This record gives sequence, structure tokens and C-alpha cells, in this order.
Amino acid sequence: MTPFDPFIEFGFLRRALLGCVALSLSAPPLGVFLVLRRMSLAGDALSHGMLPGVALGFVVFGLWLPGLALGGMLAGLLIALGAGALARGTGGREDASLAALYLTALAAGVAIISWRGSAVELTQILFGSVLGVDDPALLLMAGCASLTLAFLAFAWRPLILECFDPAFARAVGVRGSAWHLSLLGLVVLNLVAAVQAVGSLMAVGLMMLPAIASRHWSRSVGGMVAVACGIALSASLLGLGASFHLDVPSGPSILLSAAAIWAISVVAGPVDGLLARHWPRRHLSG
Repeated sequence: MTPFDPFIEFGFLRRALLGCVALSLSAPPLGVFLVLRRMSLAGDALSHGMLPGVALGFVVFGLWLPGLALGGMLAGLLIALGAGALARGTGGREDASLAALYLTALAAGVAIISWRGSAVELTQILFGSVLGVDDPALLLMAGCASLTLAFLAFAWRPLILECFDPAFARAVGVRGSAWHLSLLGLVVLNLVAAVQAVGSLMAVGLMMLPAIASRHWSRSVGGMVAVACGIALSASLLGLGASFHLDVPSGPSILLSAAAIWAISVVAGPVDGLLARHWPRRHLSG
């Protein structure tokens, strides 16, 4: 048996893989921009913060995907907007408000799901299940990827300007707050789309781990995005295969695969990797 045989034989694995391919093309580029903006933990906060909405959607609609997606989307946007409003109203830091809100939301979401659901349903929502990737979930992931890629094609230059030179961006009329909120909205949408495959707690991993690893392979933004998508695709294929053969939840399996690639990148990556920094290649002389 080859590693690809399960994907050929079982339709649910093919759907899960296609969904992960869509997410791997849309989520890691957003993760790269979060890294560049020093907002790496914002994705994690939003992923955890949308859990009460997913939980309330589960209480009202069960495991019906549109209900879970709507609840998660509203909760994630509420956390993102609420953190900014609290920071402006109190004069505090936005990351501190975000941390307080997402920790509260995480506890509330787990409590709601535990109250009304079984242990199997709790595990599926938190950590994902390849069996949960049905045709509606696949359409949501594909639609999310299409919208994200269209936005990035339109907003590429303003986002890069706002990341590296916000003063110049303001001088030429780039509205940084509008692009910032649009970026956070797409982050929430991608996290909601990823819930079925990798779970609400694991969704941010497919966005951030490849993005963090990509900085060790390229110095350009375009190169980082391309590498991040490649890492996410590889982690999805490896993780889904391991999930099938080892009978473990798909979310942790995909994330552990991405984490292994990140560890390799930290050690062997040509850009600021440990080997490159401490044992630089000697140039030939003479």
C-alpha cells in the first residue's frame, strides 16, 4: 500500500484533502501578513474567541455547518472589534484586551459545548474530524479561498505598504484601519472555514505555523507566501494520512506535521536558521 492509496479509495479523505488544499492556499498568506505586522498571536486569539459563537450555533442548530459558521463568524468579529474598542476607550493596549476577551470566550465556549453536547461532539468541534468535511463544508472552504485570494490580489500593495512604511502609506492615501479590519475579517472567515477539518482550537495552526516557518526560506513577501502555502499543503497531506492510519483527530495530526516542518526550518532554513547563523558556509578563496 502506498501513502496515497487511502485518498484514492475513500471519498471522505479526498474531500478533506481538497478542503485542506483550499485552506492551504488562503490561510497561510494571511498568516504571513499577521507575522509581518507583529500580530502572530492575534490569529490564535480570534480562533479561540469564536468558540462561543460556534458553541451557540451547535446548541441551536446542532452540527449543521451554516449555523456553526454564522455563530463563529459573529463571535470572531465581535472579539476583534471589541478588543480595538476597549483599547481606544480605556487607553490600554489592544493585545491585552484581546487576550482578556479570548480567554473568557474560550472558557465560555467549552462550557456551553460540554453542557449540551457529548464528548464526541466536543472533540469534533475542538479538534476537527475528516468525517465532518462534507460537501457544504468543502464549498465553504473553496468559497473562502476564492474570496481571500481575490482580496489579496486587490490589496497586495496597500497591505505591504502598511506593514513596512505606515507613514508613507498614510501620506499616499492608504487607509490603514480599513485594510486592517478587512484583514482581520478574512482571518476570522478562514478560521471558521477550517473548523470542520481541523477544529476551532487547531484552525489557527494551519494559518500561522507555515507562515512562521516560511521566514526561514525567503526574504521577500512573495517568496514567504509561496513557501507558506507549500508547507501547509505538505502538512495537510502528511497529517491527514497520519490521522487515517493512526486513528487520531485530523487537527492535531495536521498541526504536528506543520510543527515538524517548522522545526526543520528553524534548524536548516537558509534565512536565519540555526545552521546558517552558527555554521556559515565558507567561501572558496584564491
